[in-house]
Amino acid sequence: MQKNPNKKRKVLSYIIITISSLIMLTPFITAALNSLKSYVQYTAIPVEWIPDPVQWENYVEVWKMTDFAQYGWNSLVVTVLSVVGALFSCSLVGYAFARLEFRFKNSLFIMVLGTLMIPPVVMIIPQFIIFKNMGLLDTLVPLWILEWLAQPFGIFLMRQAFLAIPKEYEEAAKLDGCSPLQTYWRIFLPMCKPQLATLTIFTFMAKWNEIMAPVIYLSSQEKFTLPIGVLSMSGAWFGQEQYLVAAALMTLIPILIVFLFTEKFFVKGASSSGLK
Repeated sequence: MQKNPNKKRKVLSYIIITISSLIMLTPFITAALNSLKSYVQYTAIPVEWIPDPVQWENYVEVWKMTDFAQYGWNSLVVTVLSVVGALFSCSLVGYAFARLEFRFKNSLFIMVLGTLMIPPVVMIIPQFIIFKNMGLLDTLVPLWILEWLAQPFGIFLMRQAFLAIPKEYEEAAKLDGCSPLQTYWRIFLPMCKPQLATLTIFTFMAKWNEIMAPVIYLSSQEKFTLPIGVLSMSGAWFGQEQYLVAAALMTLIPILIVFLFTEKFFVKGASSSGLK
């Protein structure tokens, strides 16, 4: 009997995907189990994988021992303002590069892409001096204001999305009397939801987990965002490291919620823009 080669390849693909998924999930599952252990069980040798009894109160203790709500609120403010700024500025600039005609357009776009090769660490000192002269140190403003200036990755993503829209839509909008800005807002932007969702997730993850900028610009404890707020408490948890693991997992919850709500658009946007 001749076996179907397509069926064999499909089975092999499922096996590879399953093994890869398990490998990638192992650190997360291990952290989740460690967050539910007592310290004795957390440091036991040989390793005790399953918490017994389950210490759900670890999460309650983390909430009580830190200003978790304040840190979370600061992170939320920074992240929401960053996402709104990125969506607005990147889509507007991307639309201009995709659908408008002006001098040196291609050269300017190449220059924008070229800035992707500049390591962020190179910009730290100039940005710090600018924000210092503006009196914005120890405020949340430096953490989100740059996203309102259109970042190159977002510009590229949105430009590709606008380029994929047939020209007939633009011509029909002109016949209806729409200006370029009205065409952008009313016609083109609603057609780019997958790419907007992709940009939302990338910006949200980057800003929610950002550590370097808050460490540089913030000095007051009450202004700390969630990542550095949790890290600042790590010394107080010496001998209780299971709390640190629980706190790290708690910081992931908003990212998971955002991803679940935008997963459908994210996959569509990633596949249509070549971000695989």
